[in-house]
Amino acid sequence: MRKQGAPAVGIDLGTTYSVAAALDASGRPRTLTNAEGDILTPSVVRFDGYDVAVGRPALDAMLTDMPNVAECPKRELGQRVFPKMIGGRQYPPEALEAWVLNKIRLDAARHVGDIEKVVITVPAYFDEVRRKATMDAGYMAGFDVMDIINEPTAAAVAFGFHEGFLRGDGAAHGSTSPSSSQNVLVYDLGGGTFDVTVMEIRGHDFLTLATDGDMRLGGRDWDQRLVDYVAEEFIRTYGVDPREDPHAFGRLLRACELAKRRLSSEPSATIVFEYEGCPNRTEVTRALFEELTVDLLERTLLTTRQTLEAAGIAWRDVDRILMVGGSTHMPAVPRMLEHLSGRAPDRSVSPEEAVAQGAALHAGLLLSLHAGAAPPFSIRNVNSHSLGVVAQDAKTHEERNAILIPRNTPIPADARRVFRTRHANQASIRIEIIEGESSSPADCSFVGKCSVRPLPPNLPAKTPIEVRFHYEENGRLNVRVGLPGEPTLLHHELTRENSLSQEHLDRWRHYISQVPPPGHETA
Repeated sequence: MRKQGAPAVGIDLGTTYSVAAALDASGRPRTLTNAEGDILTPSVVRFDGYDVAVGRPALDAMLTDMPNVAECPKRELGQRVFPKMIGGRQYPPEALEAWVLNKIRLDAARHVGDIEKVVITVPAYFDEVRRKATMDAGYMAGFDVMDIINEPTAAAVAFGFHEGFLRGDGAAHGSTSPSSSQNVLVYDLGGGTFDVTVMEIRGHDFLTLATDGDMRLGGRDWDQRLVDYVAEEFIRTYGVDPREDPHAFGRLLRACELAKRRLSSEPSATIVFEYEGCPNRTEVTRALFEELTVDLLERTLLTTRQTLEAAGIAWRDVDRILMVGGSTHMPAVPRMLEHLSGRAPDRSVSPEEAVAQGAALHAGLLLSLHAGAAPPFSIRNVNSHSLGVVAQDAKTHEERNAILIPRNTPIPADARRVFRTRHANQASIRIEIIEGESSSPADCSFVGKCSVRPLPPNLPAKTPIEVRFHYEENGRLNVRVGLPGEPTLLHHELTRENSLSQEHLDRWRHYISQVPPPGHETA
């Protein structure tokens, strides 16, 4: 692994908490502490006029100043604005993420010096628009984002390192055969998203077989079940709903999150809450908590089964189960996985640190490649959503999803498909790119569009137009359009409706760097 030069830094940009890691002088990943001395930085931002607090101070402000706090901005990536008005204004969610990344950048610099190049992780199930927004957040935070890597893949790389797969012979600890392979299921339940990925580790090669997930399922939803349970009890006792008051909701949410954490190690927890002078104590047992959230756990089970089926393997073919994400500390998670697989999940790598450490290892690989060194390992991912264009059915004249790159295709991937113009002398065409499995474009996610103009003159109706997709390893898409047989591609520009322009990105980059978190003031 790389031992000198620019630091190899990886960042797990989480929905509720974020983590940074770097490679030390011997090439081993180590998790970096923030300015508060913690390895976890809350992904929370609080605005007070022109003052911006990030991390623990912002999390604490949920108790007293919830209207000015932005939490879980990662869930809103891909949208034009964060849905909550803060201080009378709305912010792009990627700008809120950039403030979190900016704090991580400044905190990490205390350990490894100034940082420019990083690898940032994303949920495997993130679509192209959200991946673009993540890279934009990194840019606005002052980074040169070398790559984005799927969180389960990063965790598998960290596991492979600790198991010895990245040694010179590529064999795991206790194995003498460098050709031995393992099927690893990565169950990643974080604060706001859920991913499951099946990978084959074959020596130095990490091959993704299938991936699936839920972008709106995570520990935050378990917290909400406790919030609703306490609130309903409060309504029955006092006739008022504390969730309607943002300040009260912030206090209740924080109390329920802490109770959830206690229930991971204790059989019961007491949630103490007061609103409008009315005190309330709610006893919650672990059994009750698991009953309140059993449907959430079953949603992860359904996704896991679908992923195994897509990978073409059964539980008996899984050699290791990696639990990733802080929410896997809930006892119901390992109990379910052990019941289904017949084996205890692997705990050799910290669920909170594995993703960041794997990202740091990937950063080290990229820096080694840039320096001309031989790569210490390789990663082969698959795409999590089918990619296609909106096309008109020649017989029914209805719009449909014409898929170019099916889901779970190994990437990078190239694909081409020929469509035809509708009219003679057509001057332009518009191509709408979508992601999803449905044949109906209305049930898919819109990626972007490109208008191609002008077309060559005097083209007859039904002239073939070739659309080419190049899907990169980081999940970003390049689109090219041309006439079959013509060496020159037609001019076009892919536009994404909810993405910030380069001018806006530059403005945010400058502004965020001028408003650092408390404790990092510039001279």
